[in-house]
Amino acid sequence: MADQVKYPGRLIAVDGSRGKDVAVAAGDIVSALKRGGIACAISRWDASGLFTDLAAGGNGRDVSIRTLSLVYAADLAFRLRWEIRPVLEAGGVVVAAPYIDTAVIFGAICGLDEKWLRQLMRFAPAPDVRGLAEERKIDQPWKRRTDRGYPEYGALMLEATAPKRLSKAARRRMMAMLDRSRGRTLFHLSNKGIGLLEKALTDSLKGASRRSASRPRSGRK
Repeated sequence: MADQVKYPGRLIAVDGSRGKDVAVAAGDIVSALKRGGIACAISRWDASGLFTDLAAGGNGRDVSIRTLSLVYAADLAFRLRWEIRPVLEAGGVVVAAPYIDTAVIFGAICGLDEKWLRQLMRFAPAPDVRGLAEERKIDQPWKRRTDRGYPEYGALMLEATAPKRLSKAARRRMMAMLDRSRGRTLFHLSNKGIGLLEKALTDSLKGASRRSASRPRSGRK
């Protein structure tokens, strides 16, 4: 069941096709918010260590995109339990870098049904703010590395099963698919975009602070 709880905190999702760009964008958001007096935590991919264990397991690279998607869902469940929900329940701000869209769109360009992937991730709460990392090296395919980000990890582990789906053109398709609003404002995280995101988040937090404080609020019902 999808997480429909209204948390007092704020969740910022940062997605992108390149792990390093996602990490840089998340760090820039945290720095901008801290300058504005807002403390912010970051939840990163592979916090559970499941992907690290999979790469070290000696099974080679003969894995499927469905397997990687299931591992991503398990890692996300860990991140939600130990990194994201505790901050939201306490009324804080947390950046999930990456979040749902990176896994869903990477899985889709590798041949999985996008609807199935979103159903798989339906336990995760919708972000309050969505950001798209500023993409660099856009004319290059993914580097096959386990230490950069989910798409790069996937490109390495899927070499044996889906090599033709991991081209430069596939990365460009992923960027285009990520650049969809899905009915919610999508902030492109250039310097200007980070400023706009910060303002939107600050306005949201100010609105929350004006609510009645007659009783404690909790993220749990």
